[in-house]
Amino acid sequence: MMMLAFAGTVVFLMIALVGIGGAAAPDILSVVGRNGIKLCVPAPNFQLPDLNGHLVTLSDLRGKVVLLNFWATWCGPCRVEMPAMEQLYHTFVREDFEILAVSIDAQGMVVTRPFQQEYHLTFPILHDPDYRVGLTYGARSIPMTFLVDRQGVVRHQIFGARDWGASEARQLVQMLMKS
Repeated sequence: MMMLAFAGTVVFLMIALVGIGGAAAPDILSVVGRNGIKLCVPAPNFQLPDLNGHLVTLSDLRGKVVLLNFWATWCGPCRVEMPAMEQLYHTFVREDFEILAVSIDAQGMVVTRPFQQEYHLTFPILHDPDYRVGLTYGARSIPMTFLVDRQGVVRHQIFGARDWGASEARQLVQMLMKS
């Protein structure tokens, strides 16, 4: 029985290593105990590639309200909310509002580019295949969305899919634009 428990622990650790991109032991320790970010604190900065390979840095968007969405092409609820996110994206001017859709798909552009084309998405799609940024934000399930105000402070954390085309979503973004 003890041997079975030990074997199970070894398998779990191996899966954990693969699941976080084969990170070395110091990388694993830096993730242990992370609870993600809290509301009303500065959003952790990051830099991720978009569909064209250009690096997008969150801090470069300071002065805009940013809807930061963690998702994957294989996630059903993510697929449901993407068209409404596109609708919201066109509601506001780029000088005031940005959407960053952070894909956790390990295959990257191979799966996200066809998805983007199928859904006619025009907002930036970024890639976080090893899920480092997702873990930093505490996005333990997808979709998960964070709303960041013009000063770069996280104001809302939203679990699950939402109807981003609804008037409530527009009002929430407008409220953040005024702050």
